[in-house]
Formats: sequence, C-alpha cells, structure tokens
Amino acid sequence: MNKSDKIIVGISIGDLNGIGVEVILKTFQDNRMLDFCTPLIFGSTKVISYHKKALNIETPIHGITSLNQINHSKINVLNIWKEDVSINLGKASTESGEYATKSLEKAVSSLKDKKIDVLLTAPINKETIHSDSFNFPGHTEYLEDILEGKSLMILMTDNLKIGLITGHIPISKVAETITPSLITQKVETMYNSLVEDFGINKPKIAVLSLNPHSGDKGVIGTEDDEIIKPTIDQIADSGKLVFGPYAADGFFGSEAYKQFDGVLATYHDQGLAPFKALSFGNGVNYTAGLSEVRTSPDHGTGFDIAGKNIANPSSFTEALFTAIQVFKTRKEYKELSKNPLLVK
Repeated sequence: MNKSDKIIVGISIGDLNGIGVEVILKTFQDNRMLDFCTPLIFGSTKVISYHKKALNIETPIHGITSLNQINHSKINVLNIWKEDVSINLGKASTESGEYATKSLEKAVSSLKDKKIDVLLTAPINKETIHSDSFNFPGHTEYLEDILEGKSLMILMTDNLKIGLITGHIPISKVAETITPSLITQKVETMYNSLVEDFGINKPKIAVLSLNPHSGDKGVIGTEDDEIIKPTIDQIADSGKLVFGPYAADGFFGSEAYKQFDGVLATYHDQGLAPFKALSFGNGVNYTAGLSEVRTSPDHGTGFDIAGKNIANPSSFTEALFTAIQVFKTRKEYKELSKNPLLVK
C-alpha cells in the first residue's frame, strides 16, 4: 500500500443494471481526479469491465482482493465476489439487487472500521434490494442502523440545503409522525451539521409547514399552530436562529429559501420536488448526523437510459467533492474543538 495522505473514498457499486457504474467511470475519466482522493469501488472487476465494454468507456481500473493492495494512484476495485453475474442493462432484477446489497454492506463495514474515510453510494433500486436481510426503505435508514448517530437526509447544492423531518414513509403517516421531539431532533441535527460539516457559524434554519397556507389558522389543519410553531418558538428561545413554519409554495416561489442556510421540509416530496426542480443533476444527497460521512448523487438508477452512454456524471462528481470537503471540514472542526478558545 502506497504511503499517502489522500482521502480514501469508498464507492458502493449500486444496482448493476442501472447507470451507477457509468457515472462512476465517467467521473474518473479525467485522471486529475486522482489528485483529490483514492477511489475504492466495492464490487467486481468483471462487472466494471462489462460496463466499460458496453459503454465504450476506457477508464482504467486496478483490481485488488485485499485493502492492503490499494494503489493511491489508480482507481481501485475491491473484488468482493468472484462469480459471474448476469447483467441486463435497464432491467430491474432480484439478482442485481442482491449484489448491490453485498457491495453496500462491505462498503459500510469498511467505513465503520475506518478502512475508508468516506462513503459514496451509487443508486440502488429500493424494490430489488429489499430482502429478509436488507429490510430498510433506503440507504439512509440502513446507515443509521449500522453507524452511530441520528440521521438526517439533506439534499444540497452550494446554495440550497433541504433536510427532511420525515423520510421514506407513506404520506398517510406523516402527520402522526411529526412530534415536538422529532422536530427538535431534526433541527438539532441540521444545526450541528451546518456548523461542524459546512463551517457555518450561526446558521439560519427555516421549517416548512405541514398544511397548505400553514393551516390557515386551523381551517385546513391544526398541526402547524399546535405542534410545529410552538416547537419552533421553544427552539428559538434557546438561541438558535430557527424560523417558521412557512407555507412551502410561497417559500420557494418567492425564493425566500435564499435567505436561509438550511431548510427543513415536513415530508419527502415537499422538500425533494422543489429541490430537484431547482437543482436536478447537480445536487447531492448527504446523510447528516452520523459518525461517518456518506454522500450520493441526487438521481436514481436511470434504468431508462442505462447502457446508452448518455448518463450525466455531474451529480456523482459533486457528491464526491462534497464528501471530501465535509470530511475535511469536520476534521478541522474537531481539531479546533479541542481548544475552545479557537472556536468562535
């Protein structure tokens, strides 16, 4: 193993039949990317080679069978299975889900054991990856189960960071799930992440309302007046710059989001629909609140374009740079925290 101070970026391969391998290969087509990190893909050189041939992409890879063989000047592929795997680009299959799980589990295990510095996850198919051994709605919930901390899913660009108070749950369960303790926990996680992971000294956080027009004083719903607003007021009394609840349509339509460092949406599509309308293809999915750093692109498996060599790697590339920057900022914050006089 070459001596290096470069950050080791572990990459789970995602669904074998999707665009994950394609955006990985395209991200590292420029050899200068290796100046920023040491990539380590958890998967199989056979699978990567299949995609290279199908896509006519010549990105060189370095197959290894042990972490001790990592070469810091190459794109490393840790072979975690030897057998041939059936690949049908653009088609969801149970088999591709099983191997996506194998890659993810090995990558997360390596992350937890400090064998890699950060984790970058290629997209999975939530239906095919679901099994008796992987009974989670998605990456975020799995990572929270394995790693330390309380997770917060944040979709982000340089100028917009949207977190979710509730994540992958049915819309019928949202209202009953939103409690003062959950809101407080998510605000705390976002606040700490903005400070420790992004270097924002006194972050301003907006919380969106659950009901249209923030409930119109109870005409459309009482949750905003009875649960969300009192909780926000209580948090604000502790000194945090937290505001709301804001009606989501006007909040994004008037570009009020530009006045805040972070935004908390009450449910999945309330946050992700406007985010992707504003930033799709350049956004990053960041899992805040955990002991380790994990990012992902803001898109899915792209079965409709898999194998056509038209997938845009921009979001994956942004996710790579975000993981590296968060790792460095978090490390710097911990160093400064050892001497409280240096923390503003």
